[in-house]
Amino acid sequence: MTIEFHRKMLADQLRSRAFAAALRQAIVPGQSTVVDIGAGTGILGFMARRLGAREVHLVEQGEVLALAARLAADNGIDGLHYWQAHSTEIIDPPQVDVAVAEVLGNFALEENALETLADARRFLRPGGVLIPSRLEQWIAPVTGSRLRDELCSWDDAPMQLDFGAARAMSLDNIYVRSIGPDELLAADAARRWDILDFATEQASRRAASVSWQLASPARVHGFALWWRCELVPGIHISTSPLDPPTHWEQVYAPVASVFSCDAGDELGIRLEAETGGGEAGISLLWEVTQRRGSRTIARCAHDISRGWIG
Repeated sequence: MTIEFHRKMLADQLRSRAFAAALRQAIVPGQSTVVDIGAGTGILGFMARRLGAREVHLVEQGEVLALAARLAADNGIDGLHYWQAHSTEIIDPPQVDVAVAEVLGNFALEENALETLADARRFLRPGGVLIPSRLEQWIAPVTGSRLRDELCSWDDAPMQLDFGAARAMSLDNIYVRSIGPDELLAADAARRWDILDFATEQASRRAASVSWQLASPARVHGFALWWRCELVPGIHISTSPLDPPTHWEQVYAPVASVFSCDAGDELGIRLEAETGGGEAGISLLWEVTQRRGSRTIARCAHDISRGWIG
C-alpha cells in the first residue's frame, strides 16, 4: 500500500467536492444502496453513507481495505460491507442503485477505467446510476520548449560524451507533467479526440486523427493530453491546463524532432491507445505529420508499450 498516493487523492478538494456533489445527486436518502469499486481508503463510500445511503459495499483488492475499515470504525461510520477482491472476481455481485468507481489516471484510461466501469454495470439494478458516466479526451500542440529542454538535458553530459542514443529514448516516451496554458499553441488549440459513454460497451482500442491549420509560425515540441469527465449530468472534473489544478496532471507526448511550422501549414496527429489485458497501463501510438500545401514536409512516429510513462 502506498499511503502517499491515497493522501494526495484525499488532499484534492476539487476531486472530493465533485464526487460528493455527484453522490448527493444520485442518492435517495434512506433508500439508495451504493457500491464503491476500487474503494481505497473508503472516502467515497463514507461520503455515500453520510449522504444517506442505506448501505454501502466497499470493493478493494489491496491491503488498504483494512485501513478503510479502521477509519470507518474511528469515525463511527456503519452500514458498510467489505469485499477484499477485484470486482471482476465477484461472481454474484450485490445489486445496488449507485455504482461509483474513481479509477482515472493522468492518462485517463491507464488504470483500466474502461474495463472496471464496464464490469461495474454488473452491480447495478435496472435504472441504476453509474459514476462516472462519460469521458472526453483532449489534445493540443505544445510550443513551449521547457519540457523538451528537460528531456534533452542529455546534451549537457560532462566530458563531451555523446548521449544521443539516451536522448532519443527520452523523446520516445510519454510523461506526467503540469503544462501551463502559455505553453500551448493557443488557448483555443484544444481538440477533442475521443468520447466514451461508460453506460454502453466501448472498445478498448481508441483511435482518431485531428489537425490544426496554423495562423502564424510556430515551433511544436510535443503534445499535451488531458481529459474531461462527467460524473453525473452537470457535474464534471477535468485535468485541462486551462482549468484549476487537481492531483492529476497532464500527459506530455514529445516529438523526436521539433516541427518548425510556417503560417498556413497543417499539423496533424494520429493517435491510437489501447488498454486492458488484465494489467494497468496503456499502449500508445502517436504519428505527427506537417503539410505545406500539397506536400508533406515532416513526419515522425512514436509507439510505446504498455505502462511506459515517465
